[in-house]
Amino acid sequence: MFENLGWPEILALLLIALFVLGPERLPKILADIGRFIRKIRTMASSATADLNKDLGTNLDITDLNPKTFIRKHVLSEEDEETLKKPLMAAFEDLKRDTEGVRGTLKDTADGITRTNGSSAAAATGASASAASTSAAENTVETTARRRFDDDAT
Repeated sequence: MFENLGWPEILALLLIALFVLGPERLPKILADIGRFIRKIRTMASSATADLNKDLGTNLDITDLNPKTFIRKHVLSEEDEETLKKPLMAAFEDLKRDTEGVRGTLKDTADGITRTNGSSAAAATGASASAASTSAAENTVETTARRRFDDDAT
């Protein structure tokens, strides 16, 4: 809640409180706030100690996350493996099925790279008239592609 509150903001709030509450009431209110914070901390630590005693384990505040709590305190390692096994099998099936697609995409990318490399070599060895014809075709192709606004998509 107060993660973006820095020292300058805290100082500004204290100055505003000093002007609003006055110098005679501000120390009493700050002392009350300090006692309230200590009381909350004591209640939280006693609640943690009660949970540790009732559960019979050493409970950490991160264990209160439901996923972590169930994984650590309710499920045994065998139960966790039993739950993971079907998911791991499905993951391996998916991985095996996508290997073919991955190979096809790699072959296609290699073919495009080879085609671009051979067309560049042919263009450098071609005559000037062939180069001008190619340039004219590229201009027509570029004009055809520019029917759509690139910034709009």
